[in-house]
Amino acid sequence: MDDYMNDIPDGESNETEMVTHRNPDLNDIPNRLPVLPLKDIVIFPYMIYPILAGRESSIKAINAAFETEHKYILLVTQKDASIEETTTENLFKTGTVAKILQIMRLPNGLIKILIDGLVSANVSEYIATDYISAELKIVKDLPGRETELKIIVEKATNLFADYVKLNPSLTKDIFSGYEGIPEYDRKLYYIASSLTVDINAKQNLLEMRSLYDKYLGLIGLLVAELQILNIEREIDAKVQASMQKNQRKFIVQEQIKILQDELGDSAELDPDLIKLKKAIEESGMPDAIKEKAMEEFEKIKKTNPMSPDFSVSRNYLEWMTSVPWNKFTEDNFDLNNAKRILDEDHYGLEKPKDRILELLAVLKLLKDKNITKPPKGQILCFVGPPGVGKTSLGKSIARALNRKFARLSVGGVKDEAEIRGHRRTYIGSMPGRIIQAMKKAGTSNPVILIDEIDKMGNDFRGDPASAMLEVLDPEQNNSFNDHYLDIDYDLSNVLFITTANVQYNIALALQDRMEIIEMRSYLDFEKTQIAQRHILTKELIEHGLDKDEVKFPDEVIQKVIREYTREAGVRNLERELTSIIRKVAKDKLSNGSRKKKVTITPELVEKYLGVPKFEDIDTKKEVETKIGSVYGLAWTSMGGDILTIEVTVMKGTGKITLTGKLGDVMKESAIAGLSYIKSNSKQFGIPENFFKDKEIHIHVPEGAIPKDGPSAGITMIMGMLSAITKSPIKTDIAMTGEITLRGNILPIGGLNEKLLAAVRSGIKRVLIPRDNEKNLIEIPKDITSKLEIIPLAKVEDGIQYVFGKKKISFKKK
Repeated sequence: MDDYMNDIPDGESNETEMVTHRNPDLNDIPNRLPVLPLKDIVIFPYMIYPILAGRESSIKAINAAFETEHKYILLVTQKDASIEETTTENLFKTGTVAKILQIMRLPNGLIKILIDGLVSANVSEYIATDYISAELKIVKDLPGRETELKIIVEKATNLFADYVKLNPSLTKDIFSGYEGIPEYDRKLYYIASSLTVDINAKQNLLEMRSLYDKYLGLIGLLVAELQILNIEREIDAKVQASMQKNQRKFIVQEQIKILQDELGDSAELDPDLIKLKKAIEESGMPDAIKEKAMEEFEKIKKTNPMSPDFSVSRNYLEWMTSVPWNKFTEDNFDLNNAKRILDEDHYGLEKPKDRILELLAVLKLLKDKNITKPPKGQILCFVGPPGVGKTSLGKSIARALNRKFARLSVGGVKDEAEIRGHRRTYIGSMPGRIIQAMKKAGTSNPVILIDEIDKMGNDFRGDPASAMLEVLDPEQNNSFNDHYLDIDYDLSNVLFITTANVQYNIALALQDRMEIIEMRSYLDFEKTQIAQRHILTKELIEHGLDKDEVKFPDEVIQKVIREYTREAGVRNLERELTSIIRKVAKDKLSNGSRKKKVTITPELVEKYLGVPKFEDIDTKKEVETKIGSVYGLAWTSMGGDILTIEVTVMKGTGKITLTGKLGDVMKESAIAGLSYIKSNSKQFGIPENFFKDKEIHIHVPEGAIPKDGPSAGITMIMGMLSAITKSPIKTDIAMTGEITLRGNILPIGGLNEKLLAAVRSGIKRVLIPRDNEKNLIEIPKDITSKLEIIPLAKVEDGIQYVFGKKKISFKKK
């Protein structure tokens, strides 16, 4: 039990009663006294205070003190009040000697005493027996100079007066009692006992020896407490004002509501609701939808504006009125105008452009027959590597048709609610991206480009690809239901266009609703034309330069393309040309030659861009031959690429090791290729026991990049044959094709990108599956004319082209 009694709450006027006190004869106080440990309170001199004791050691100390002549006891505060049976180490070294005025023994074994604080004392040593006693030394407060004390006491008095006024737990009688005290030390302890501060702060006051220093500490505590009380008072005033304002507003609103009910039309008195009702009436909604909107409007009229339901309903109606319902732009189906715009915005891309013109022609014919719904299969999906102009083609279509354009990206979307919207039961719910795009476009017949449709995912929140079916299917999108709006919205007049990097990543159900248009990588001469016609014109203007100020000859652009970029599109080319323009702008201003015209030369290119990143295929050295190293052709989402496959044979246990972060399909191609070689070892002159004590290691460089796909089968077979038979392979040949255990070569995809990669890398001869020979018709002549393309049906047909002889033979060391 605590060793003090709060009969009156701490800080109340009656808790510490100061009385006229006779100064004790200090000589009567012995050097050793029983100690009464206190919790959460510091007793000062001149304090009369009731204490309730319950600990056995405390009761023994009180009994021991009460049995003496003068009934003196030392009151010391515990450092940690949570310790029930305290130790001497847990007691402060300074306390107050007090006299027990009254003792009352209670039936429950507790003792209630009334003590009178006399003087402070320092403890030189604690002695622990049945109770704690202490060797002590009486300490008198050093008075200081009268003038200084008078000034500082007046300062403390003023602060204490303010403290009593601001502290609601203190009455005015507290300060009246203070004013009747003449002694400076009693004034000090009176104020200190009235403060509701931490016991450590009070203990520090008790331990100070100089009365002047004690007043300084006391003033610091008063200033801090006054700051807290002022802040609390300001907060209470603000809270009270806010509550009164809200109550007044509520009462006024209720009165207005009653008056509105009496008038019979509550909406007429609220300007915001008048605007909302007008927006509903002028939105052009179908009758059934307008009826639902008006039902919601009638509901909002009867809802308290302070209610959360009011803002929810209001947001809903604002969305309903902000999406276009019957607002159309006039289509421009002039094919000549469309062709001119497409040619202005894009160089090349003849196949996509023709398909777009065909779409416009069909839409024109449908319009002439008053058919507004686009035919099935008219949703275009541009598939190709990054930077080949898929998104910009969508913008050009909108410009050619004179329609509004909106773009939304669904890459990484895994939540079905992103497409269909969130139900209004959720906090922060809002429509899906399709409705948001319609609001952004502002018309009922915009061109909406859905970017990165091959990168949608799915998880426990649903499958957004399935939700996209309703958007892209002409049979369903005339009644697209967004969960937030909860009505059928007509998307049949929207021209949807989608883009993707990889076709096989698009859900099959979605592919069925779209027409896939492949956009191949650009050739070098096409990149040159794009740079001259589009990139340089735009970048020079954006960097504050005129086209006549900086000249880029074609050979300079070719150098940047071949030696500083190796990509399917033109994004890196644009970055490198922009870097040159920035450096030219800096040089012009640094040299004071602002008006001087600059022609970029190959030397300036290397000065500005540094050492070439790639070797120009036109300056390559003579063709080399290597054993166990062969080039394959790969296709990635970034376009075509050359894949180097290295094979080495060493002593071992007959196993095959595959490194280079290969995927499962590629590993299986290597194992199938080795099985083919083993089963035909006699044909290649390989001894039957060769593989028993040999280990084959296949490595594909750039090991940090994942690689997978079946088309490296023939490449791995040729690499293993070269390493096993010690037959060299020329470095100007590359190949692609999936193989079977019988040595048949199966067709592959991405032929256009692979052949373009071969041209970029300086390959002269390419082996392809015979079943892909028919696809060569669609490959531009600018590619096929630079390559010797050899179709193969079986692996053995390629031996003479790879090794330069019809038959290879095993060579011993």
